Amino acid sequence: MARLAQTHGLTDVQKEILATVRDFVDKEIIPVATELEHRDEYPQAIVDGLRELGLFGLMIPEEYGGLGESLLTYALCVEEIARGWMSVSGIINTHFIVAYMLKQHGTQEQKDHFLPRMAAGDVRGAFSMSEPALGSDVSAITSKAVRDGDEYVLTGQKMWLTNGGTSSLVAVLVRSDEGHPEGTAPHRSMTTFLVEKEPGFGEVRPGLTIPGKIDKMGYKGVDTTELIMDGVRIPADRMLGGTTGRGFYQMMDGVEVGRVNVAARGCGVAQRAFELGVRYAQQRHTFGKPIAQHQAIQFKLAEMATKVEAAHAMMVNAARKKDSGERNDLEAGMAKYLASEYCKEVVEDAFRIHGGYGFSKEYEIERLYREAPMLLIGEGTAEIQKMIIGRRLLEDYRFQG
Repeated sequence: MARLAQTHGLTDVQKEILATVRDFVDKEIIPVATELEHRDEYPQAIVDGLRELGLFGLMIPEEYGGLGESLLTYALCVEEIARGWMSVSGIINTHFIVAYMLKQHGTQEQKDHFLPRMAAGDVRGAFSMSEPALGSDVSAITSKAVRDGDEYVLTGQKMWLTNGGTSSLVAVLVRSDEGHPEGTAPHRSMTTFLVEKEPGFGEVRPGLTIPGKIDKMGYKGVDTTELIMDGVRIPADRMLGGTTGRGFYQMMDGVEVGRVNVAARGCGVAQRAFELGVRYAQQRHTFGKPIAQHQAIQFKLAEMATKVEAAHAMMVNAARKKDSGERNDLEAGMAKYLASEYCKEVVEDAFRIHGGYGFSKEYEIERLYREAPMLLIGEGTAEIQKMIIGRRLLEDYRFQG
């Protein structure tokens, strides 16, 4: 077991889960990840393996057929999976956020209907906030829901759905002005709808179209899509929590734990980059000795390892705070910001250590170099994290003059 990024105080069950996941990553993901990534191929065999391990139900309560584990356990599993291939962690992350939102905010009927099938991996989740004309400015969404009897009619265009094609349940945030007079703050007139659909592309239910996969620089394998709603009719009982106007808060709660997930992904990718860099530095010789014996390379390795350790510690702290029932937006924002920035830097240093070979598609570091940038923008950009952190600090350290 490597010395870096260890987590103290884990239970025997947590240790067993993590050991199982790490073994799966080493045997089933790392050997095939780069080849699948270069082909932009959905990793169906890997996903089937994760389903057999029960990871789709990791945080779903036992009463619904899940494992009932903590956010910390989940984040540590994500860290291991991202160490193998970050795209795979994205496949389970959006599923997990929707399951978490259902667990925290759903009606009893909604929990009973969806959570057992989500725990089994039979229903797979995606969630949708962004639109083509906006990213982090969630309050500016224009997609609408209009009531028509016992149904709502949804219209609008959504963007950047991870698992948009392969999912069968999408939590969609739209504007619903029903019961909210003109002049109501934008975030108070939003509602989350649970939209069931067929997996695939094209028209996946009447009025709902998934046009196809967006071609990306990295983060391949997983399908990232648009979602077009043109009069899609949703029963009123598929409004998350059964009440209008709560969608923004529900989504932000989901994104908060999603940010811990992104921090964990950054930790996992950085760990893998360090592993590749420290190994190559001991194999590659220049001027009659391994480059690891040159002080310039040792300085790089020291900086990389310190960043891996620091990011892991902040991610664990953010997860534990959420598990304790406390507000963790400050810690999650800090962890996501630091882990994604450090991940980019560690990957680049490993790339530099590889020299010209780092630019070759034969070497794994080339894939990591294209994957790391996604973490700088996913679940809110670094700038958004700093805004959140700054506002929370001013709340906690308000000048009492």
